[in-house]
Amino acid sequence: MGRAEYHAITDDEALAAFRELSETEGIIPALEPARAIALAIKLAEEDRHDTLLVNLCGRGDRDMQTAAEQFDLG
Repeated sequence: MGRAEYHAITDDEALAAFRELSETEGIIPALEPARAIALAIKLAEEDRHDTLLVNLCGRGDRDMQTAAEQFDLG
């Protein structure tokens, strides 16, 4: 029916989005919505959409240790 599209996001893309949102906006996303942010970044670069809305659920502070380890900060 064309109501949904599914896209794959790599762990590296999700971590990059986690870092970018944290550094630019001061918002620490959970790792799960960081994947949605990564996709939003891709879609924005393609310039196919006028507006993108991403719902950030969860608490990113719980994923800080995991992210720090991936960024060689922990």
